[in-house]
Amino acid sequence: MSMHPLQVVPKEEREAGKLSAGWSPRTVLLVQLVAGTILVFVLGTWLVWLSVYLQRHFAEEDIRLACKRVMPESAERCYDTVIIQRGGARR
Repeated sequence: MSMHPLQVVPKEEREAGKLSAGWSPRTVLLVQLVAGTILVFVLGTWLVWLSVYLQRHFAEEDIRLACKRVMPESAERCYDTVIIQRGGARR
C-alpha cells in the first residue's frame, strides 16, 4: 500500500475555489434572513390562530355550562340563543 504524495495548495487558490463553487457570504446571509422572516411569520400566524381558537372554544364551553346551570331542560336552546345574540359561533 503506497501513500499518495500530498500537494500544497496556495491560500489564494483555495479561496478562489470556495467562491466559485458556492454562494457569496452576502447571498447566504440574505437567504437566511428571508427564510427566518418567513418562518417567524408562519409561526406567528399559527400562534394567533391557535389563541383565537382556544379563546372561542373556552367561551363556548362557559356559555354551555351556564345554560345547563340556569335552564337544564332547554340548555341547547339557551346556548343557541346566546350565541346568536353575541353574533358568535357558526354551527
